[in-house]
Amino acid sequence: MKRSVPLLSPGKNFENLLSIVRQLRQKCPWDREQTFESLKPYLIEEVHEAIEAINHKNYPHLAEEVGDMLLHIVMLAVLAEEAQVFNINDVINHISAKMVRRHPHVFGQGKAKTKEQVLKNWQRIKRAEARKREK
Repeated sequence: MKRSVPLLSPGKNFENLLSIVRQLRQKCPWDREQTFESLKPYLIEEVHEAIEAINHKNYPHLAEEVGDMLLHIVMLAVLAEEAQVFNINDVINHISAKMVRRHPHVFGQGKAKTKEQVLKNWQRIKRAEARKREK
């Protein structure tokens, strides 16, 4: 795979992407005008393009589309950071905690030997979390 940026650690690459998006928000007229609402159609488009790449087993193209999806995630997090409602660390912390909670067979004392058991446990935990949020 041809690289257009230096090979860095994932953390350094991610910090670089955050810096790029923050600069775009400051210096690019199009990026500066984007909002949560305006990005919705692009999010859907990128997911569809990733699915198409998967369907065609075009993995180099899939890497590009996953990058486009990541760009939108970072853009949404930067918009939220600017609005002081959340930031990228909140996003990462939420998903990390969720993955640990929903995989007790990996990170806790839970048991799951089959993918069906994993899915059943996932749904049970998800329902319990939803009930907690409703209170």
